[in-house]
Amino acid sequence: MKHLEEKTLSTRQIFKGRYLKIEQDQVQAPDGRTYTREYILHPGAAMMIPLLPNGNVVMIHQYRHAVKKVFLEFPAGKRDHGEETLLTAKRELLEETGYEAKEWKFLTTIHPVIGYSNEHIDLYLAKDLIQLEQRLDQGEFIEVVEVKPADLMQLVLEGKVSDVKTQIGAFWLDKFLRGEWN
Repeated sequence: MKHLEEKTLSTRQIFKGRYLKIEQDQVQAPDGRTYTREYILHPGAAMMIPLLPNGNVVMIHQYRHAVKKVFLEFPAGKRDHGEETLLTAKRELLEETGYEAKEWKFLTTIHPVIGYSNEHIDLYLAKDLIQLEQRLDQGEFIEVVEVKPADLMQLVLEGKVSDVKTQIGAFWLDKFLRGEWN
């Protein structure tokens, strides 16, 4: 596959926000020509599938400004600098939902938007939950909801859950509950 790779000739940062950066590269493509590539650098994130003893999952409703809409999602959050994503998952689960989990299982890593970002999200199954108190960050507004997995799958199939990380989490959850993965 090396014959498909591009050689980076130069890189310049064109935007730096609080946690996102945008870079612009000049690259030499396999055809020998020079092209411009722009992409977002993201610190990475973790998403949790919090499974309750009754078989339901803990999810959140959260407004997402970029698309100007409230979404039903699995809880997730960005990684702090140098932080392992399991620690991110534990921190974000408590902050967003008020739950802690005694049992954690790594599922997979996803790259949700490879066309313009290096973002990766590590997905975890969180079990043996204990309800404590939600610890939202300032400016964070989240409603915690309990959802039956069958209802979640129906919402995904109807196109009512369009968040890609949540869709992927729903399919992992479905496989787990069917005993196709442990």
